[in-house]
Amino acid sequence: MPDPAADHATTPSWGLARVRGDSMRPALRPGDVLLVRYGGTVRPGAVVVARFADGTLAVKRAAEARSTRTGGPGWWLLSDDPERGVDSRHRGPVPAADVTGVARLRLWPRPGRVPH
Repeated sequence: MPDPAADHATTPSWGLARVRGDSMRPALRPGDVLLVRYGGTVRPGAVVVARFADGTLAVKRAAEARSTRTGGPGWWLLSDDPERGVDSRHRGPVPAADVTGVARLRLWPRPGRVPH
């Protein structure tokens, strides 16, 4: 997956993300490959790729727009399975600039739309 923090002039508009872990079950399973639109418009319910403050890239669901601790724009991101994974319940809102892409399609192993 391309580095979403790279200069936007050289960052591809589309890329791939692989789901790891069980936090997005039942909608997504470990190993699912997603087509991601970098810089896409985030809406509540969308599955997104985000970078947490420690640098970890994660696939999560955008629950709602919220302000960060510094008052900047951000997103409250959640796992679909609340018993698994790390999300905004543990780390707080993610700055909007760190929500780098929106998943558009699942390419493999079950091609189709990303469940909302």
